This record gives sequence, C-alpha cells and structure tokens, in this order.
Amino acid sequence: MIFLSHISQLLTLRGDHTGPRRGAQMRELGIIEDGALLIDDGKIGAVGKTAEVERHPLAKKAERTMCTGNVVMPGFVDSHTHPIFTAPRLIDFEKRIAGAGYEEIAAAGGGIQASLRGVRETPATTLISVAHSAFERMALGGTTTIEAKSGYGLTREAELKSLEAIGQAARQFAGTVVPTLLGAHVVPPEYRNDPDEYVRIVCEEMIPAAGGGLKPGKQLRSELNGAPKGAPLRDGKRDQQPSRLAQFVDVFCERGAFTMEQSRRILRAAVAHGLGVRAHVCQLTPAKLESLMEFHPASLDHMDFVSDDDIAMLAKADTVATLLPAANYFLGLQTFPPARKLIDSGVAVALATDYNPGTAPTPSMQFVLSAACTHMKMSPAEAIAATTYNGACALRLQERKGSLEVGKDADVAIFSVRDYRELAYWFGENYCRETIRNGIRWPPHAPATNSQ
Repeated sequence: MIFLSHISQLLTLRGDHTGPRRGAQMRELGIIEDGALLIDDGKIGAVGKTAEVERHPLAKKAERTMCTGNVVMPGFVDSHTHPIFTAPRLIDFEKRIAGAGYEEIAAAGGGIQASLRGVRETPATTLISVAHSAFERMALGGTTTIEAKSGYGLTREAELKSLEAIGQAARQFAGTVVPTLLGAHVVPPEYRNDPDEYVRIVCEEMIPAAGGGLKPGKQLRSELNGAPKGAPLRDGKRDQQPSRLAQFVDVFCERGAFTMEQSRRILRAAVAHGLGVRAHVCQLTPAKLESLMEFHPASLDHMDFVSDDDIAMLAKADTVATLLPAANYFLGLQTFPPARKLIDSGVAVALATDYNPGTAPTPSMQFVLSAACTHMKMSPAEAIAATTYNGACALRLQERKGSLEVGKDADVAIFSVRDYRELAYWFGENYCRETIRNGIRWPPHAPATNSQ
C-alpha cells in the first residue's frame, strides 16, 4: 500500500463523464489542495484532503510519501506512438533542414521506407529490447499508458514480429501498453506498382493474424523461441502466442499512402475481425471523414487539415481527435493542428507524442504540453485533460485510466512543481519525480517514509 500525503495540488480529473471531455469540461481538473491518495493492490483506494484520507482504515499501514511542493496527477496516456524502429533517420533530418519536404524525402527513398530494412532484418529479441527501452524512457517522464504501433516492417512476417515484440516488451513493463497493427503505413516498394495487392495482404493476412485468427509463420515462431530468459511467464509457461496480437488497426489515409477507398477496405476488415480502428488522416491534405465514421473509430489522428463540416460532425461523435504537435515542431512547420477551433466547437481532443524516428523523435509528453499551449493556444488545463483522460478515451480505457478515482488503476505521476501550469511553462527538462504504474513505483528508490 502507498499513501501520498500533503500534495500541494492533486489533479484528480474526476467527474460525471462517461465519454471524452469537451469544451469547458476540458478545463475541469478536479484539483484538491493539501490532497492525499491511498493506493491498495494496484488500485486507487481513497482520494481527498490529507486529513480525510488519514482516517481511512488502511492509511496507517501504508508506505507514506510526503508530497509537499508537488503536483500529483494521473499518469500521461500517450495514445499514439511508433516505438518499433532500429535507427534514427539522420539523413532525413539533414535533408529537411536543407529544405526538402516530407513527400520529396519519401520519393528519394527516405521517410518510412528508410526504416523497413532495419525492422525486417532485426531479430524479434532485439526489437523486444528496443520497445521496452522506449516504454521505460516514456515512463521516466510520467507516462503510464502507451499505445504502440507496428508499421516499419510492411510484410506479414515483419508486422507480426513487431506486434510480438510489443507484446513481449509490454509484459516486462509495469505500465499498460495497447498494441496497434499499422501494416497500412505506406505501400512498400515491392508493391509500388500494385498497391491493391498490398491492401489485400493487409486485409486477408495481417489483420486476421493480428486478430488471433492465424498463427505466425515458422521464422517468427523460431525467433520468439529465443525470447530473453527474463520474459514473464503466464501460468508457468512462456506466453509465446497470445490469442490477439493487436487491439486496434490503424491506417495512414493520405496522399502518397492509402486512398480513402483503400482505407475503408482495411478498416472494414479490422471490424470484421473484432478489432478497434483508428486512422492517421488530414495530416498533409484535406479529406472527407464521413466515410470513415461508419467504422466508429476510437480516434482520428493528426487532423491538421480537417474541414469545418467535419469538425461539426466530430462534435457529435465519441471519436477523439488526437493532435500531435511534436511532429509539426520537428518538421519545422509554420502551422499546427487547429486545437482551438476543435475544442471551441465541442470536439473531444487528445494529445500524444507521435514518438517515431522520422517526424517526432521524442518520448516526452511534458514537451507536448508545452507545444500544445504555445503553438496551438490550448490552456494548460485543457492540455492536461487531453494527455490524460481524453487520451484514455482515445484508447477506450476511460473506465480504468485517465483520472484518479476510487477503484481505477493506480497510474500516477508525481512532479516536482507546485502548480500544474508549470508543466507546460518549463520545457526541455523532466520534472517527473516518480511514476506509479498499476501500483508499482518507479524509480524503485523513490523517497518514502512511514513516519506519521
């Protein structure tokens, strides 16, 4: 048991909402001054003023930590990341500095396709380490729940290998990981002249396998048999083949990637196999979103060029618009997603890092807070709601994640600041003192005392 007491600002984000927060609701952080939090068996046991929680029957038995001068809040929910890659894309970086655009770099063999060889040729055991390292670096900044995509293999074998690596790394990670199949990232070089055949492979081979309907190939099974000795066990046996490798399917619906009709085919196949759906859309060019909405996507991500008509439609839907300002920053763009218009129109907005080697090489949700406030004119309160509760909604996890309420998972971040607005004010530094992931403290040497 853990008892956090005398918290300068405890941001609970509790409320009566069952769906994502919108408009003024995004500024309601449920702040308790001189607050306290009791954690028992991985769940939130009590929340309130320190004087109130101290009267809880379990309070005297708990490991006690004083949080005077600290902000305590739900752990960040990073609902859009691409952690399976083997090297930074430094040539892309230099070309972009020299003035090359996203599509020009891709046409020259850079971009997403530059990462294919590394993922295809790297053993699954190495990819497990890559993913786990990324998850731990995210956690050091206060992130406790992570959506993790495949998408840099673009063959059936490499995509399933990537999902297996995500799953194995997740079982070594104290936080929560939501795996997503992004086999439809771009059309790989082998199918450049026949993209519809690649779409068929995604629909008929990758998605059924990710949904549990097909077994991985012999090569993948062989690689996973060599999983690290530290891989967790389930019921005394190493969990080599979980029934479902992904919870969601994603598609990059964009010029130079997949057309709207191809994207619809992919999402239709995902729904048919019981998987949730999401999409990269309106990042580089406008698109009409109505034809995607029939699949009830959990989120539509990027949204830089979303139209006024689609904003009005999204304001009536539970689909979350996940904005990724770190990508705009790293690409050196002058424009950012229209967060202010989306929020003021009643659209549910989340924020995520878009952690990836080409356009957003940062694991820091604290940086995303700053970018959202300075470049998209979100208030600090809105940005925090977007990185916690609404991020959980983008993963359909709001019943367990995103707010500090009795019975929810004990996912908590403790920051060495006195006022929550400082998290967006300071940038380029990590102010996370400690994370608690499903009731497990990190770092393990975090200061604690049982003194009364």
